[in-house]
Amino acid sequence: MGYEEELQSERDYVAGLYARLDGERARVKAAYQSALGGTGETAMERDNEVRARHREMKRLNVADYGLCFGRLDSADGDVSYIGRIGLFDEFDDFEPLLLDWRAPAARPFYTATGANPEGQRRRRQFLTRRRTVAGFTDEVFGKLGEERGDVALLEALNAPRGQGMRDIVATIQFEQDAIIRLDHPGVLVIEGGPGTGKTVVALHRVAYLMYTQRERMERHGVLVVGPNPAFLNHISRVLPSLGESDVVFSTAGSLLPGLLATAEDAPEVAKLKGSRTMVDVLKAAVAARQRVPEEPIPIGIKDIVVNIGADVAEWARQEARDSGLPHNEARAVFREIVTYVLTERAIGRIGKGWMARDDKQAWEDMRSGLVRDLADDDAFIAALDALWPIMTPFELLGSLYSSPEELAAAGADPSLHRAEGDAWTVSDVPLLDELYDLLGKDGSEQAADQAAEAERAAEARYAAEVLDSMVGRFDHMDDEDHLFASDMLEANDLAERFENHDQRTLVERAMADRGWTYRHVVVDEAQELSEMDWRVLMRRCPGRSFTVVGDLAQRRAPAGATSWGQMLDPYVPGRWEYRSLTVNYRTPAEIMAVAARVLAEFAPDVVAPESVRANGVEPWARQLSEDELPAAIEEFTLAEAALEGTSVVIGPHGVPGTVPAAETKGLEYDSVLVVEPGRIMAEGPRGAAELYVALTRATQRLGVLHHEPLPEALSGLAETVRT
Repeated sequence: MGYEEELQSERDYVAGLYARLDGERARVKAAYQSALGGTGETAMERDNEVRARHREMKRLNVADYGLCFGRLDSADGDVSYIGRIGLFDEFDDFEPLLLDWRAPAARPFYTATGANPEGQRRRRQFLTRRRTVAGFTDEVFGKLGEERGDVALLEALNAPRGQGMRDIVATIQFEQDAIIRLDHPGVLVIEGGPGTGKTVVALHRVAYLMYTQRERMERHGVLVVGPNPAFLNHISRVLPSLGESDVVFSTAGSLLPGLLATAEDAPEVAKLKGSRTMVDVLKAAVAARQRVPEEPIPIGIKDIVVNIGADVAEWARQEARDSGLPHNEARAVFREIVTYVLTERAIGRIGKGWMARDDKQAWEDMRSGLVRDLADDDAFIAALDALWPIMTPFELLGSLYSSPEELAAAGADPSLHRAEGDAWTVSDVPLLDELYDLLGKDGSEQAADQAAEAERAAEARYAAEVLDSMVGRFDHMDDEDHLFASDMLEANDLAERFENHDQRTLVERAMADRGWTYRHVVVDEAQELSEMDWRVLMRRCPGRSFTVVGDLAQRRAPAGATSWGQMLDPYVPGRWEYRSLTVNYRTPAEIMAVAARVLAEFAPDVVAPESVRANGVEPWARQLSEDELPAAIEEFTLAEAALEGTSVVIGPHGVPGTVPAAETKGLEYDSVLVVEPGRIMAEGPRGAAELYVALTRATQRLGVLHHEPLPEALSGLAETVRT
C-alpha cells in the first residue's frame, strides 16, 4: 500500500475514533442531565453522580485537540493507537480502540529505540490539523543504534509560541518519560537547566499519577505552586488539556485564603524571615503574650474582692502551656485554673462561719453561681484578655513588626522592624501560616465551629426522628418491601444528606480552607523557596508526596536553596529521589552558547544543558546612546508585533518598556530583547543568575541593546548588529 492509501486509511480510522468520542460525549451528557434531575436516590448519591459525570464530560471535551497522535506496530503484528484518552469498543468485549498515553501498554511509543525496540516493529507519528490526519512519519525498528525520529518533536519546537504552555503528550522523550512514570510515592526532585522541559514533565507526571491513582488522588486534589501569577497562567492549560481539573494553582504569597502578597522584602530581611530560626522567634512572641501581672488584679465577686496575683497566674500559665494546646485554645485551661482559685477563695470568705467545708453540695452550688457571675464580669474578662489574650496571626505579627521592644523580647533581629506592621510581603506568608498553628482558632472561629457542630447535631436529630417515624411503616409492608426500605435507610442516608450539601468544586473548597491537605504537591522554581516556605508546604501534604522542580544555578532568592538536602532532609531524610534533565528543547544552540558563557562565570561547576536543535539565527547586540534606547526598544516591539509568536523586553529595574528577569522565570518567548545586561548583572549578589534567566527565555531570536559596556561573557556579541 502506498503512502497516500495508508494516509487515507489512517484518516478513516481516526475519523472513526472521533465518531466514537462524539458518541461517548452524547452518552455522558444524557447521563449527566439525568443525574441533575434524578429522583429516588439520596442527595449524596445524586451529587456524587453529577460530579462524576461532569468530570467525565470535561475529560472527553479536552480530547478534540490531538485525540490520536500515533500508533505502534508490534513485532507480533498487533497494532495499537496511542492518544490523549482511552476509547473502547463496547460491542467487542471493550477492546481498546485507542490507548491512553498513560497506560502501561502505551509506554513503548515514547521509549522504544532501534537498539531496544521493546517488542515493537514500527512507531508511526501523526501530524494532525484539527480532526484530520495531515500526514505521518514512520520509524521502523531493527537497526542497531537507530535513534528515534524527531519530525514531530522538531515541528513542535519550531512552532510559534502562544500565550500558554502546551502539553507534550505527543512528543515525550525517553528521559522525560522515565521521570513521568517513575514509581516513587514520596518526594521526587527534577532538576534541569533552562529549556529542559522540567515544568511540563512535572505536570505530565501529575496527570500520570491522577490516572494511575485516581481513587487516592481525586478526593483531595493536587496543589501546584509557582513563582508568580504570570507563570501560573502560562502553565494553567496543561493539566486541563490532559483531562485533569482537580488542581489548585498558587504562588507562595497566596497560600493563605484571603491574602495575596506580592511585595518583596529587601534581600537581607527576606533571608532572615526565611530562616527556620523564625519558628523560635514566633514561639517567643506568643509566649510573651502569656503574662503574669506585676501587681495583683482585683476582681469583685458578690460583695467581696479577690485578687489574681502572680502566683495564681503563674500556676495557670504553666498548666495551660503544659496542655500542649495552641495558645488561643489553651486559654480555656488558663481560665479554668484562675476561675477555680478565685471561686475557692471567694467561697472560703463568703461561707466562713456558716458553711461546712465537707458540705460538698452547698459548696458546689455556690461555686456554680460564682462561675456564672465571673463569666459575665467585665473586669474578669479584661484581666483574662490582658494576661492571656485571644489573637489572630495578623494581629500578633503586625504588632511584633511595629514594636522594637517586642522584637527584642522575642530575640528577633531589629532589622525586622517596620512602621506599618501589616504591610504584608511574600516572606510574611509562611510566618502567618506558622502562627495559625501556634495560636490555633480565635474566638470567632471557635464560635463558628460550635455553631456548625450544633447545626450538625440538630440535623442528625431531625434525621433520626424521620427514621424513627418510618420504622412504624415497616410493620405494614410485606417482606420484600420491608427489605427494600431497610436497604435504603440502613446507611443513615438522610443524615448523610445533610452532611454532603456543599456544592462547591474541590478547587473552590480547597482554596477557601487553610487547613486543606493535598494528596500531591508540585513545587516549581523550588530553588527560590525558603526553609519557612517548606514548612508551609509540608503542612499542606502530610503524606509527603511531592514533585519538586528547579535549577539551583538559577536561584535568586537569598533565602532559597543552596542544596536540595538542605530543604528536604528535615522532613524526608534519605527518602527523596533525584532526577536530572540534560537536553534543552527550548533554546537554540546559537543562543545557548551565549548563555553558557554567563553560566560559567557564576556557576563553573554546572554544565549547561545541550540544545537539541540549531536554527541558524545568530544572537545580535547593538550599542546605543542612552537617549537612543527608548526608540530602539519601541522599534523592536513594533517589529515583533508584526510577526507570529510572542516576544518580551527584559531589563534592569527602572528601565521603561522592560520587565525584570524574575517576572519571566519559567516562561518562554519566540523573541527576547535584553536591555543593559551589565546593569542586570550588577543588581545584587545573584545578578549573574538573573542575566542567565533573561538570555534563556528565547525559542528563536535573541537581541541585546546596551549603552554601558557589555559584560565580558557577552563581549562576543559586540561585533554583531541586527539587520
